Amino acid sequence: MLTRREFVQTAAAPALLRSQRKPGDKPNLLFLWTDEQRADTMAAYGNTRYRVPAMNRLAAESVVFDRCYVSQPVCTPSRSTVMTGLWPHTSGCVKNNIPLRGETRTLPELVADSAYRTGYMGKWHLGDEIFAQHGFEQWRSIEEYTAYFSAGRDRGARSTYHEFLRRLGYQPDAKNNFSRNFAVSLPVEHTKPSYLAQEASRFIIENRREPWMLFVNTLEPHMPFTSRFNDLHEEREIELPANYPGIPNTSEPAWYKRRREQSKQPGGEAGWRRLIRNYAGLCSLVDQAVARILWSLDVSGQAENTVVVYTSDHGDMMGSHSMYAKQVMYEEAVRVPLLMRVPFRRQRPLHVQQPVSHIDLVPTLLDLLGRKDAAAGLPGQSLVPQLAGAVRPDNYVFLEWTGDVKDSGEGPSGRTVISPEGMKLVLYDTDQSLLFDRRRDPGEMNNLYGTTSDRHLRARLTEWQKKTGDRFVLPG
Repeated sequence: MLTRREFVQTAAAPALLRSQRKPGDKPNLLFLWTDEQRADTMAAYGNTRYRVPAMNRLAAESVVFDRCYVSQPVCTPSRSTVMTGLWPHTSGCVKNNIPLRGETRTLPELVADSAYRTGYMGKWHLGDEIFAQHGFEQWRSIEEYTAYFSAGRDRGARSTYHEFLRRLGYQPDAKNNFSRNFAVSLPVEHTKPSYLAQEASRFIIENRREPWMLFVNTLEPHMPFTSRFNDLHEEREIELPANYPGIPNTSEPAWYKRRREQSKQPGGEAGWRRLIRNYAGLCSLVDQAVARILWSLDVSGQAENTVVVYTSDHGDMMGSHSMYAKQVMYEEAVRVPLLMRVPFRRQRPLHVQQPVSHIDLVPTLLDLLGRKDAAAGLPGQSLVPQLAGAVRPDNYVFLEWTGDVKDSGEGPSGRTVISPEGMKLVLYDTDQSLLFDRRRDPGEMNNLYGTTSDRHLRARLTEWQKKTGDRFVLPG
């Protein structure tokens, strides 16, 4: 039973929390993204089995981009595109752990409006992981990557999540670090997604009287594929991908075969089912954090004036073609969810079926934040017309990969083009190239390279390279 004072305080709190800003004022931006979440992990993309009610609700209120592709299917290069609107070969972030150059501007630096409060929370993976930078005032970190700190940085410094766990009484399990395996073993309320939800909610409520931009990036559902939610989904709720085991009918890059060998699961099919259950549980772990963050928008009266974006830095094979993780050009690794909710535009929920790229995110957000002029010189295009149902003519999507044949962990270098109709050409410099007709072969089982003309797609790639200054030499 509540006392009278407690009742009055509880009833009054929402009114005290509510923002006085109105739709039409400078809009807020809440950018939610994950690490390694493939597109088909929520109902909007055909998966009604995963228990992700917050994601599903957000999708039902959003424009859903059915075919959104990353710029490169690995962390640092993809993140550089999301944050700057530049191709990896332009920003220089062509491989993991290459820092984003100080002079390269991110979205807050492009907006360049001192009225905005700015925050970055979660995994960064673009250099100097735990230090505020690139136009972000408030910084909450969950990873360290101390080996990649710039010269002069304190390598003894630790993430704010590390300090959070120390305050709770936990002791580091690995050389003054909390390992990822340790973090995912904790009670849900002490995991990285929950910590980020707490900090993001605080930021949203504390800054309710000013415009703000907040990026929140969870590590999950990235490996290690385990958590307290491993058994949240029952065995009967889990289906193997349609292209499992998915050994191609025709030629495949040797690099992909090595990836398949590295992905072998103990117990075969049963092992894959166990892994997918764990992955589904990680998606649910993220979902409970998303629910809390969106609640803070609602309770503070800011939802109607906030652009909400949801996406991921790349996908995960998770059993497709008997692989897990990313680094290949199969659909499951390069296609990610993309949701956009813009209430003040009075947009209706819809699905955009044309392919789009992460290269378009920064121009789109600049457009929505009233700074369309700041997108001059960026290679992407605003997706704002698509939010109203417009169809972009002749829309091709491009991807890149910078590997190293001496390093079996990175494979060959290559370039990819995907046509609006679903033709996909992947050209590798030192390995087997690929050509798929996804209209007839959605599982990408039949490599048509060498048997069907790819002249038109090659011409598109060449045109893109000239336009973007890409010096990769296309093979053959």
